[in-house]
Amino acid sequence: MSFDAIVDNLPLYLSGAWTTLRLLAMSLALGLLVAIPLGVMRASSRRRWWLPVWCFTFVVRGTPLLVQLFLLYYGLAQFEAVRASLLWPLLSSAWFCAMAAFAINTCAYTTEIIAGAIRATPAGEVDAARSVGMPWALMVRRILLPSALRRALPAYGNEVVLMLHATSLASIVTLLDLTGAARDVNSRFFLPFPAFITAALFYLAITFVLVALFRRAEARWTRHLRPRS
Repeated sequence: MSFDAIVDNLPLYLSGAWTTLRLLAMSLALGLLVAIPLGVMRASSRRRWWLPVWCFTFVVRGTPLLVQLFLLYYGLAQFEAVRASLLWPLLSSAWFCAMAAFAINTCAYTTEIIAGAIRATPAGEVDAARSVGMPWALMVRRILLPSALRRALPAYGNEVVLMLHATSLASIVTLLDLTGAARDVNSRFFLPFPAFITAALFYLAITFVLVALFRRAEARWTRHLRPRS
């Protein structure tokens, strides 16, 4: 088994890794930005707030990410109104559709993670804020969200790793990510094992870095949550 073709194509893998990291970072940033207010709404006791968010997260989490990606990239193109709209340059872009599908997917999961962390906030913290007359919006910003986001770190770390692996679907819509690079090498040199094991090693390396970063973040920001000996 020759690995010469893999060595010669390492720049292709590095380019694919860069594409994967950009997709991951942008989808996570957009997903988290929207998930924070949705998480607050999802944790609300008012039906008119949590019900629409629950419907969104139920539909997104209940359908495969691949189907969502196909609906955005292939499905919307069948509508003449979409093709004639100002958004068509974006919706016809494989990059935008992949990023949007990943962002929507991770937003749904992150919303439930944040909502669960808000519900797990000790009632004493909320009661203390209310006892000093703190307004609701200020209490959410200074008490609920900081506490909840710290508690959400372990679960969110898992979501980030899962989203990294999910970005491998981007190659199906013609993007040359890590998996796309492996498929390209395999199609040209007929070396399935070396081609895909190289991509797997890249994914493992990125996962190792992400896990290490989240462990450091947990050690710093969740130290007070650990049981004291």
